[in-house]
Amino acid sequence: MSVHNAADDAAHSEDAGVAESRANGLAAAGGGGAGGAAKSEERWSEAHFEGLRRRTDPEAEQFAAAYRRAHPELADARSLVRSLIAELRDAKEKARAQWAGGGAPDIAPETGSEGDNSGLLHDFGFDAALPEWGRDAELLRRGQDVFRDHGLYQSAALFFAALPMAYAEVSSAKVLAGVSDLATGNLTRRVAETGQMLIDVMGLRGPGTLEPGSPGHATAVGLRLLHAFVRVLVLETGEWDADRYGPPVNQELLLATLIDFSVVTWEAMERLGVDLTPEQRAANLYIWSVFGHLMGVEVCRDGPLTLDDLEPINAHLGRRLEPSEEGRRLMGTLLAEMENFMYLGWRKVPRSLIHWLFRDGEHGTDRVPHLLGVPPPAWWATALFAISRAAHRRAWPDPIGPAVRWLIRKAGRYVIVAYADRYSGGQAPFRIPAETARALGVRSSPLAQGVRSARRRARRAVRATLGR
Repeated sequence: MSVHNAADDAAHSEDAGVAESRANGLAAAGGGGAGGAAKSEERWSEAHFEGLRRRTDPEAEQFAAAYRRAHPELADARSLVRSLIAELRDAKEKARAQWAGGGAPDIAPETGSEGDNSGLLHDFGFDAALPEWGRDAELLRRGQDVFRDHGLYQSAALFFAALPMAYAEVSSAKVLAGVSDLATGNLTRRVAETGQMLIDVMGLRGPGTLEPGSPGHATAVGLRLLHAFVRVLVLETGEWDADRYGPPVNQELLLATLIDFSVVTWEAMERLGVDLTPEQRAANLYIWSVFGHLMGVEVCRDGPLTLDDLEPINAHLGRRLEPSEEGRRLMGTLLAEMENFMYLGWRKVPRSLIHWLFRDGEHGTDRVPHLLGVPPPAWWATALFAISRAAHRRAWPDPIGPAVRWLIRKAGRYVIVAYADRYSGGQAPFRIPAETARALGVRSSPLAQGVRSARRRARRAVRATLGR
């Protein structure tokens, strides 16, 4: 998938009336034109990437080791991971409940949360304020506006592009599959929690969602701790090829995760007809950089990523894509889940959209469907691809673009609704705030859920009868 180059970005500027702090913040997030691009090329050397591949997060790992020593009753890996996830889940549930009750948490920026002072997140000591560079409320708001304005596209891009991209990176696939096996044995639950992360960071009103005590902050810190525990446990097995992949969840992989949720998502959205401006991309990248800082991503320690950074990062990460048994298993589970959500006659829409989104991708990303064993698209999708390619070669207006955009909105909504319905009770990993649900056109009343449940049962019965 392509990225805008620095020369294009430099051609755009803010309106003259923008406040100085906002302009400075956007300049920091957006890069500095051709000169900035040259500096970024120099910064992102192969030696730098190799260093990132060998480094992890020692502070969080020391905490994980101490936590394990303090809980000898959690003798096996599964018990330890489940205990950790339960504590993190409770912290996030409390943050969401507080947010739902009154918006942003009552935070004293210099000291952290005024609320609960116990539990795993507090013990980790990471409830301090955001970094100085990460407090630009206007940029945070504008970053969230991308989801507010294009939430269905961004959500669909998560399921049909960002997650497949993560599965095509071998060390990422091995870790994701391993965590799912240890935690619940349920790969789909991990997918739902990833969707919840997007909503916690982007779908809640106001930039305070990343402040201490908020859902986004709790999610980021929770991921940082979970990654640390996973490293400790995976390395203990003695089955990890550190020479080939580096340590589990290393800094290179954490950077790739941020790129999946930002750049890969934008490019999927662009393929779907939503072309974000450089200012929108810079603001969205800024909020993901703040999230990355909280998650322990080294390259976001002292400042945000910029648009100038993206081309060399993409070129490098594209060379890291490989097939793996774990990646194919993850993709197969996700695809089966999404296709079961579809209406009758729409069963092959998800696989077709995955092929569509990675078609003609740059830096080797066009190989992703093949690497993951995604089945061929539906016959009608193949016809649509041919028409679209012919229109592009002859510079004709794309006659099928509106139909594909309608299709992706429908498919994205089906997936979101299905995960929300499946995990609507108890300590659910996927909840949509009422305001976000209205913006996405998702009806969440008991009656609507009941009707959808009846439809799903009917579809399953018909497919079982047809043997599909």
